[in-house]
Amino acid sequence: MPLFEMPVQELRTYAGRNPRPADFDEYWARALAELDATDPKPELVPYPSPANFAECFDLWFTGIRGARIHAKYVRPLTAGPHPAVLKFHGYSGNSGDWFNKLPWAAQGIAVAAMDVRGQGGLSEDVGGVKGTTLRGQIVRGLGDHPDQLLFRQIFLDTAQLARVVGGLPEVDGSRMGASGGSQGGGLSLACAALVPTLARTAPVFPFLTDYKRVWEMDLAKDAYDELTEYFRRFDPTHAREAEIFTNLGYIDVQHLAGRIQAKVLMTTSLMDMVCPPSTQFAAYNKIKSDKDVVFYPDFGHEDLPGSDDRIFKFLGEM
Repeated sequence: MPLFEMPVQELRTYAGRNPRPADFDEYWARALAELDATDPKPELVPYPSPANFAECFDLWFTGIRGARIHAKYVRPLTAGPHPAVLKFHGYSGNSGDWFNKLPWAAQGIAVAAMDVRGQGGLSEDVGGVKGTTLRGQIVRGLGDHPDQLLFRQIFLDTAQLARVVGGLPEVDGSRMGASGGSQGGGLSLACAALVPTLARTAPVFPFLTDYKRVWEMDLAKDAYDELTEYFRRFDPTHAREAEIFTNLGYIDVQHLAGRIQAKVLMTTSLMDMVCPPSTQFAAYNKIKSDKDVVFYPDFGHEDLPGSDDRIFKFLGEM
């Protein structure tokens, strides 16, 4: 076990460091009410399929604040209803190539891969927050009302995607799962928390959890670098440290994790210095549903041999 992190037996009981806002439940009840009032207006635009066993579509829907969100959607040509998998990409990325979706369709599973708003894909970022938009989406909205935090809107986009895909006539909404790595892992957990009907979720080294622990470990670098940047520019003496971390608690996946009802398979690499294992376990230990974790002791934030095969089997059993 690397010296930078606590032993595995301590990981399994670690409760997290980032504060949970007192009105956290009210915050997310208000957020979901806003989502309920948002007409998704889904649109499927056919895309020439590279396979003879599946149909491909650009799926567009409306998220809160009117943003049009894009996902690549692939469905089998065989008769449904099919199970479905929602895929979420890493921080700053996009939904990837069509080719990566085809194994799911070949298995008789519909798949939708979302472009996170304001990142490397086609989804809209409608903006409109007060404060810095210099660098990083974790801190977007910290200078405004907590309802303006951008990851609040992104978490709700994952729930809207699940509602849209689950409502398609060829999809069995009771057999839906989610997966992704890093940011995609965090979004897979957030989606499962906000959509209690999700059957399974398979996060890989999830991001977006236990921000204060990252800071205290001096690992607010790489994907979490914006935390350092925010303090240096906007709170150089840390006079507002408690307030800032409390507000970040609204978009801390660990505080949503207790809502998850899906079966969970988490994958954690124990030498991960981008998303430290303890931050991942802050969320994992709060999950009350059926769960398991697979450890990669000698790996960091990187490709993990065998992980894709294991997740393909896990989600294929819905």
